[in-house]
Amino acid sequence: MSNKIRAVAIDDEKLAIDIIRDYLKNYDSIELIAECRNGFDGLKAISELNPDLVFLDIQMPKINGFKMLELIDEPPVIIFTTAFDQYALKAFEVNATDYLLKPFSEERFRDAISKVEKLLKDKTKAAEKIESLEKYNEENLESLERIVVKNGQKIVIISVEDVDYFEAQDDYVMLYSSKGKFLKQKTMKYFEEHLDPKNFMRIHRSYIVKINSIQQIELFEKESYKVILKDGRDIPVSKTGYSKLKEVFN
Repeated sequence: MSNKIRAVAIDDEKLAIDIIRDYLKNYDSIELIAECRNGFDGLKAISELNPDLVFLDIQMPKINGFKMLELIDEPPVIIFTTAFDQYALKAFEVNATDYLLKPFSEERFRDAISKVEKLLKDKTKAAEKIESLEKYNEENLESLERIVVKNGQKIVIISVEDVDYFEAQDDYVMLYSSKGKFLKQKTMKYFEEHLDPKNFMRIHRSYIVKINSIQQIELFEKESYKVILKDGRDIPVSKTGYSKLKEVFN
């Protein structure tokens, strides 16, 4: 049985993957088992091959490296490959997750591999570092434009413009959109903080609604209101939510 480190490279730039493959020729202890040019293929490879190490580009079309990490249940050790500026790189330094700033030298590559070899001896510590980086990314995201969800074995990208409302469901949030409804393992607080407040409003402890999807506000029972959406669905409104809605619609 081989004790080699099994690696996957995920990058939409062919040259970046070519360089990784070329540098890895000097490492008998590492086997490159898959090369992927987009996040969807990368997720499939990680799910099916269960690699020890992933070289992951951050800035990819459709689904970026951070969104990919959200969908991996047990992330492998990650070496990020990125063209981020120096300010953004502080995120990696603070959270002690290694990265390669493009274009990277073979010497810098060697340093990253050395760190990874140490990390692989402590999977718990590696997972903690990835979790820390994900948290940093969430906290520094200015406005949410797309949401990536798993639907069975499929990955669906939903534009926030297509979402009518969000509903809290225990440790998840249900998104109701023109593409259907989807569960996302995030908190209502996360969505409240990252959705554009001009377009979305939290009207209840369990609901965030798109303002343009509201048809009208109705009295439900004494001092209790609900909003009727343009498609006919209704959502309860708290007293605080009602006050906020009055300000907008007045």
